[in-house]
Amino acid sequence: MFIDSHCHLDRIDLTPYQGSFDNFVSAANHHGISGMLCIAIDLEAYPAMLELVRPYAHINVSVGVHPNVKEGWEPTVEELVALGGEGKVLAIGETGLDYYRIGCAVTDQQQRFRNHIRAAKILGKPLIIHTREAQADTLRILAEEGAADVGGIIHCFTEDWAFAERALDLNFYISFSGIITFNNTQAIKEVAKQVPHDRYLIETDAPYLAPVPHRGKPNYPLYVRHVADCIAQLRCVSSEEIAMQSGKNFHSLFTLAG
Repeated sequence: MFIDSHCHLDRIDLTPYQGSFDNFVSAANHHGISGMLCIAIDLEAYPAMLELVRPYAHINVSVGVHPNVKEGWEPTVEELVALGGEGKVLAIGETGLDYYRIGCAVTDQQQRFRNHIRAAKILGKPLIIHTREAQADTLRILAEEGAADVGGIIHCFTEDWAFAERALDLNFYISFSGIITFNNTQAIKEVAKQVPHDRYLIETDAPYLAPVPHRGKPNYPLYVRHVADCIAQLRCVSSEEIAMQSGKNFHSLFTLAG
């Protein structure tokens, strides 16, 4: 059984499932997906996203505003705390820094990032971190704000081992996406070999970043098996071992039973 630790279920194409979200969930269950964490990227779409997954006990959500979001509701710390108190909310984010595709000014991104960390600490809930071409500032702000108190996930990991070591020191888990199955991602593969067995997760980031052999097509949580297969080969273990350990790690991070 697999847990997809990062997906955007309100954005997936339901055409293969007769336009039915319930059909999609049933198919995911049939393919061994025992849990999914549906990630918010803005607060305008968040209420509908929450209601979409509310009937499903094995699907939880995060709440937050992605660093690339330029317009819309910019929540205060207090507003994030209020939203994050919902029982379905396991984490705060997707938050962080993105200096590659700058939709929001860097200074605004950094303040938004700090606000999310402060809200997570008040709530005692982990953070979902997005970082792209912002290694130093991401690590600096996490350290300055005391993010290690709550920890969280460096999602869709694309950095090197030096970054991973520092993130691990700050109480963060490393989550691998379909990118690890791509060619020319040796640095990520090396991290997957070295990360402690109790500190890695797997994800799809669906509907984005479909793994090989589905690269370039819409992504779905059931494709998380391809991520597990790749990591299993790198670590010389079975895919079932990767599924079991990553699931155990997910439950440990979010203090869930199972």
